[in-house]
Amino acid sequence: MTMSQRKIITSSNLQGFFFEGLNELNKKSLCPIPESIIFYSSEVLDKFALTQDFFEVTDEGKIRQKILGMKLLEAMQMSREEQKRTYKEVADMSLLVCGYFSESVNKKIVDTHYYAQLGKMAYGHLNNVSPSFLDIPSFYGMVSTCFESMTTLMSNFASKNRYGSDHELLFKKLNSDEGATESELLASGILPSKTNIAS
Repeated sequence: MTMSQRKIITSSNLQGFFFEGLNELNKKSLCPIPESIIFYSSEVLDKFALTQDFFEVTDEGKIRQKILGMKLLEAMQMSREEQKRTYKEVADMSLLVCGYFSESVNKKIVDTHYYAQLGKMAYGHLNNVSPSFLDIPSFYGMVSTCFESMTTLMSNFASKNRYGSDHELLFKKLNSDEGATESELLASGILPSKTNIAS
Protein backbone atom coordinates (compact mmCIF):
# COMPACT_ATOMS: atom_id res chain seq x y z
CA MET A 1 0.00 0.00 0.00
CA THR A 2 1.46 3.35 -1.04
CA MET A 3 1.30 6.51 1.05
CA SER A 4 -1.39 7.94 -1.25
CA GLN A 5 -3.58 4.86 -0.72
CA ARG A 6 -3.39 4.99 3.08
CA LYS A 7 -6.36 6.34 5.01
CA ILE A 8 -6.38 8.12 8.33
CA ILE A 9 -8.85 6.48 10.69
CA THR A 10 -10.89 9.06 12.55
CA SER A 11 -13.28 7.96 15.27
CA SER A 12 -14.48 9.68 18.42
CA ASN A 13 -14.78 6.26 20.01
CA LEU A 14 -11.99 3.75 19.35
CA GLN A 15 -14.04 0.87 20.76
CA GLY A 16 -16.86 1.79 18.36
CA PHE A 17 -14.41 1.61 15.44
CA PHE A 18 -13.25 -1.86 16.50
CA PHE A 19 -16.83 -3.06 17.06
CA GLU A 20 -18.03 -1.87 13.64
CA GLY A 21 -15.07 -3.46 11.87
CA LEU A 22 -15.35 -6.82 13.63
CA ASN A 23 -19.14 -6.87 13.33
CA GLU A 24 -18.95 -6.20 9.60
CA LEU A 25 -16.62 -9.18 9.12
CA ASN A 26 -18.72 -11.32 11.45
CA LYS A 27 -21.83 -10.75 9.31
CA LYS A 28 -19.96 -12.13 6.28
CA SER A 29 -18.98 -15.27 8.17
CA LEU A 30 -20.83 -18.53 7.55
CA CYS A 31 -20.62 -19.22 11.29
CA PRO A 32 -21.06 -15.83 12.98
CA ILE A 33 -20.40 -15.53 16.69
CA PRO A 34 -22.74 -13.77 19.17
CA GLU A 35 -22.70 -9.97 19.02
CA SER A 36 -22.01 -9.83 22.76
CA ILE A 37 -18.63 -11.50 22.14
CA ILE A 38 -17.90 -9.01 19.34
CA PHE A 39 -18.68 -6.21 21.79
CA TYR A 40 -16.40 -7.74 24.42
CA SER A 41 -13.57 -8.18 21.90
CA SER A 42 -13.85 -4.55 20.79
CA GLU A 43 -13.57 -3.58 24.46
CA VAL A 44 -10.38 -5.67 24.78
CA LEU A 45 -8.89 -4.05 21.65
CA ASP A 46 -9.71 -0.62 23.03
CA LYS A 47 -8.19 -1.43 26.43
CA PHE A 48 -4.91 -2.69 24.97
CA ALA A 49 -4.62 -0.02 22.26
CA LEU A 50 -1.50 1.24 24.05
CA THR A 51 1.42 -1.20 23.68
CA GLN A 52 2.74 -0.33 27.15
CA ASP A 53 0.04 -2.61 28.60
CA PHE A 54 1.88 -5.58 27.08
CA PHE A 55 4.93 -4.99 29.25
CA GLU A 56 5.86 -5.01 32.92
CA VAL A 57 8.75 -3.63 34.94
CA THR A 58 10.92 -6.18 36.76
CA ASP A 59 12.38 -5.73 40.28
CA GLU A 60 15.64 -4.71 38.58
CA GLY A 61 13.85 -1.91 36.72
CA LYS A 62 14.01 -3.67 33.34
CA ILE A 63 11.05 -3.73 30.96
CA ARG A 64 9.99 -7.10 29.61
CA GLN A 65 7.00 -8.64 27.87
CA LYS A 66 4.55 -10.23 30.30
CA ILE A 67 5.01 -14.01 30.62
CA LEU A 68 1.41 -15.18 30.37
CA GLY A 69 2.00 -18.86 31.19
CA MET A 70 3.69 -17.98 34.48
CA LYS A 71 0.96 -15.50 35.37
CA LEU A 72 -1.68 -18.18 34.82
CA LEU A 73 0.13 -20.61 37.13
CA GLU A 74 0.66 -17.96 39.81
CA ALA A 75 -3.05 -17.08 39.79
CA MET A 76 -3.92 -20.37 41.50
CA GLN A 77 -2.25 -19.12 44.71
CA MET A 78 -4.05 -15.75 44.69
CA SER A 79 -7.20 -14.47 46.34
CA ARG A 80 -10.47 -14.64 44.40
CA GLU A 81 -10.35 -10.95 43.40
CA GLU A 82 -6.72 -11.23 42.28
CA GLN A 83 -7.60 -14.36 40.31
CA LYS A 84 -10.32 -12.48 38.43
CA ARG A 85 -7.89 -9.77 37.39
CA THR A 86 -5.08 -12.18 36.47
CA TYR A 87 -7.25 -14.66 34.54
CA LYS A 88 -8.83 -11.79 32.61
CA GLU A 89 -5.47 -10.23 31.80
CA VAL A 90 -3.94 -13.51 30.60
CA ALA A 91 -7.06 -14.42 28.60
CA ASP A 92 -7.46 -11.00 26.98
CA MET A 93 -3.78 -10.70 26.07
CA SER A 94 -3.80 -14.22 24.60
CA LEU A 95 -6.84 -13.22 22.54
CA LEU A 96 -4.96 -10.23 21.15
CA VAL A 97 -1.72 -12.14 20.52
CA CYS A 98 -3.58 -14.88 18.61
CA GLY A 99 -5.86 -12.41 16.86
CA TYR A 100 -4.80 -8.86 16.09
CA PHE A 101 -1.07 -9.50 16.55
CA SER A 102 -0.93 -13.07 15.22
CA GLU A 103 1.81 -12.22 12.69
CA SER A 104 4.15 -11.19 15.52
CA VAL A 105 3.98 -14.70 17.04
CA ASN A 106 5.95 -16.01 14.06
CA LYS A 107 9.03 -14.46 15.67
CA LYS A 108 8.50 -16.29 18.96
CA ILE A 109 9.59 -19.75 20.09
CA VAL A 110 5.97 -20.75 20.80
CA ASP A 111 3.19 -20.45 18.22
CA THR A 112 -0.43 -19.28 18.26
CA HIS A 113 -1.63 -22.76 19.31
CA TYR A 114 0.15 -22.29 22.65
CA TYR A 115 -1.44 -18.88 23.22
CA ALA A 116 -4.84 -20.20 22.11
CA GLN A 117 -4.71 -22.99 24.71
CA LEU A 118 -3.54 -20.49 27.32
CA GLY A 119 -6.35 -18.07 26.48
CA LYS A 120 -9.08 -20.69 26.46
CA MET A 121 -7.84 -22.07 29.76
CA ALA A 122 -7.73 -18.59 31.34
CA TYR A 123 -11.26 -17.77 30.13
CA GLY A 124 -12.42 -21.11 31.50
CA HIS A 125 -10.92 -20.32 34.93
CA LEU A 126 -12.39 -16.81 34.80
CA ASN A 127 -15.79 -18.32 34.09
CA ASN A 128 -15.47 -20.36 37.30
CA VAL A 129 -14.71 -17.35 39.52
CA SER A 130 -16.70 -14.62 37.71
CA PRO A 131 -18.93 -16.10 34.99
CA SER A 132 -21.16 -13.17 33.97
CA PHE A 133 -20.56 -10.17 31.73
CA LEU A 134 -23.37 -7.70 30.91
CA ASP A 135 -25.66 -10.01 32.92
CA ILE A 136 -24.97 -12.88 30.49
CA PRO A 137 -24.43 -16.11 32.49
CA SER A 138 -21.39 -18.28 31.66
CA PHE A 139 -20.21 -15.55 29.30
CA TYR A 140 -16.49 -16.30 29.61
CA GLY A 141 -17.22 -19.96 28.93
CA MET A 142 -18.76 -18.83 25.62
CA VAL A 143 -15.68 -16.72 24.84
CA SER A 144 -13.48 -19.76 25.50
CA THR A 145 -15.60 -21.83 23.09
CA CYS A 146 -15.52 -19.12 20.38
CA PHE A 147 -11.82 -18.30 20.91
CA GLU A 148 -10.53 -19.50 17.51
CA SER A 149 -13.38 -17.87 15.59
CA MET A 150 -12.78 -14.58 17.39
CA THR A 151 -9.04 -14.59 16.77
CA THR A 152 -9.67 -15.32 13.08
CA LEU A 153 -11.98 -12.30 12.85
CA MET A 154 -9.36 -10.17 14.61
CA SER A 155 -6.63 -11.39 12.23
CA ASN A 156 -8.76 -10.56 9.20
CA PHE A 157 -9.64 -7.17 10.69
CA ALA A 158 -5.96 -6.41 11.35
CA SER A 159 -5.06 -7.54 7.83
CA LYS A 160 -7.75 -5.31 6.34
CA ASN A 161 -6.41 -2.31 8.27
CA ARG A 162 -2.76 -3.03 7.37
CA TYR A 163 -3.08 -4.12 3.75
CA GLY A 164 -6.51 -2.86 2.68
CA SER A 165 -7.90 -6.36 2.05
CA ASP A 166 -10.30 -8.49 4.10
CA HIS A 167 -8.72 -11.68 2.85
CA GLU A 168 -5.03 -10.75 2.63
CA LEU A 169 -4.12 -12.96 5.59
CA LEU A 170 -6.34 -15.81 4.38
CA PHE A 171 -4.82 -15.74 0.88
CA LYS A 172 -1.32 -15.73 2.35
CA LYS A 173 -2.17 -18.80 4.44
CA LEU A 174 -3.85 -20.62 1.54
CA ASN A 175 -0.75 -20.11 -0.59
CA SER A 176 1.62 -21.24 2.16
CA ASP A 177 2.50 -24.78 3.23
CA GLU A 178 0.50 -24.26 6.43
CA GLY A 179 -2.86 -23.70 4.70
CA ALA A 180 -6.00 -22.27 6.30
CA THR A 181 -8.01 -24.05 8.99
CA GLU A 182 -11.71 -24.83 8.66
CA SER A 183 -12.60 -22.16 11.25
CA GLU A 184 -10.57 -19.55 9.30
CA LEU A 185 -12.43 -20.42 6.10
CA LEU A 186 -15.81 -20.23 7.85
CA ALA A 187 -15.00 -16.89 9.50
CA SER A 188 -13.99 -15.57 6.09
CA GLY A 189 -17.29 -16.63 4.54
CA ILE A 190 -15.90 -19.65 2.67
CA LEU A 191 -17.53 -23.04 3.10
CA PRO A 192 -14.78 -25.70 3.37
CA SER A 193 -15.16 -28.50 0.86
CA LYS A 194 -15.55 -32.02 2.25
CA THR A 195 -14.90 -33.58 -1.16
CA ASN A 196 -11.69 -35.53 -1.58
CA ILE A 197 -10.02 -34.95 -4.93
CA ALA A 198 -8.53 -38.06 -6.49
CA SER A 199 -5.09 -37.62 -7.95
